[in-house]
Amino acid sequence: IGSVIPGNVIEIRVDPHLASKAAAGATRVRVRDGTSFSRFDIEQLLQHEVFVHSLTALNGRAQRKLASLSLGAPRTTATQEGLATFAELVSGAIEIRRLERIALRIIGIDAALSGADFIEVFELFREAGQPDVESFNSTMRIFRGVPVDGGSAFTKDAVYLQGLLEVHTFFRWALRSGRLELGRHLLAGRMSLADVFALEPFFVAGELAGPQHLPPWMSRTNALTAHLAFSVFANHIVLDDVVPEAFARAGN
Repeated sequence: IGSVIPGNVIEIRVDPHLASKAAAGATRVRVRDGTSFSRFDIEQLLQHEVFVHSLTALNGRAQRKLASLSLGAPRTTATQEGLATFAELVSGAIEIRRLERIALRIIGIDAALSGADFIEVFELFREAGQPDVESFNSTMRIFRGVPVDGGSAFTKDAVYLQGLLEVHTFFRWALRSGRLELGRHLLAGRMSLADVFALEPFFVAGELAGPQHLPPWMSRTNALTAHLAFSVFANHIVLDDVVPEAFARAGN
């Protein structure tokens, strides 16, 4: 952490009451008590919570003329969570089970809103192959602050995939348009994608500062550019037109 955000400003605290595995503010990351973390989990939490959520809050706090960019709001949630999940993706921290959990939570939210109660949503996760403890924690996330008898849900988890698609598309567009500097603006505080374009003149004029801290994946611009460039190219390949015989011919 210190190599990206120097000064030992990030405190890690164990929280027995936390519904999610971790939650981050500008200078504090809370981790749920009794939770075990795999190697992938640790790297995901580092990239997601510290190098996006804490980092953008600190960058926003450093804005001399618009320190409110350090604050989160419902209107910025999709972009923030999408950016954090994008960070997992481009840093190589994400794995298929993480994507599966994100997708299953959207299905669970839809089930709860459609009338499924806590037990029914829990069973939905179990039938999808999640372990009991993980199924319970995923269900608990969906029913945070709402009745457990169905018809209501805490829907925040539904924006992770939406945000990931939007942020990934934004970076691909920025690369193709020769405007990758907009990605740096996005890290200068907690903002929505629309804010990046609205505030661009103020970054250019120097009224707003660029990000004080950058995550490793954004610091390595050449690697990020290569990832995005190939992604843009591969998007033109129509998989339905690919036949196995083509691979056999490629080996001759």
